[in-house]
Amino acid sequence: MTERAGQTVGRADRILDAAAELLVRLGYRKVTIDDIARLAGIGKGTVYLHWRTKQQLFEAVLLRESICYVEELLDELRRDPAMLLPHRLIPASFLIVDRRPVLRVLSEGYLRQAQHRPANAFLHSQELLASERFYDLMTRHGLLRDDVPNLAYTLSATMTGFHVYENLDPMATALDMRAKVDSIAHVVRHAFEPAEPPAPEELAKAASEVIAVFEDLISPYRTWIYAYERTHEPG
Repeated sequence: MTERAGQTVGRADRILDAAAELLVRLGYRKVTIDDIARLAGIGKGTVYLHWRTKQQLFEAVLLRESICYVEELLDELRRDPAMLLPHRLIPASFLIVDRRPVLRVLSEGYLRQAQHRPANAFLHSQELLASERFYDLMTRHGLLRDDVPNLAYTLSATMTGFHVYENLDPMATALDMRAKVDSIAHVVRHAFEPAEPPAPEELAKAASEVIAVFEDLISPYRTWIYAYERTHEPG
């Protein structure tokens, strides 16, 4: 990377840091480009050198957070392939979201307006392909049941419920995080996993394949965040 390119990326990260901080503090609707530029210590026009709209900027914030999220999960899978068992993987995912304020804000629904379109068609297609590959290999290796109707929808809807429930019922805060994670693990184990787990060698093979699936997402994510060719506004 050239010195100038490195400086540009550093400035982009400073803008993203400011946007993330304000997102958590104020919520998506209240944050303005002026606020972000002021906190980042730059002019408003400089923000637009990187992202042409507020939506593009916050998509970049979320993609950068998503990279951290994916990399943390992959590190756990590399250390222990048994982490791929859904009743372990999904609670681990829940804990990562809880530790990362931007992802937590996303899970609570503040960014619906920022999410109504994908960042671009190619990136959206990559995400759909990764999801299809993930569910295919998880059922093929015996990690998820193959008799659950609309498996991807059902599992995603279940997890969304766990993330947003606290906003619907204040009594939910009475449970500590360990209890919440245990509840998630129980539901996933009994609703979505086969009765018998796969053999260790099958589990190791599946973990290697899952790692490859999500590693393939990281490069296009980074490309979009820092070097996306914004020649026109999305339709």
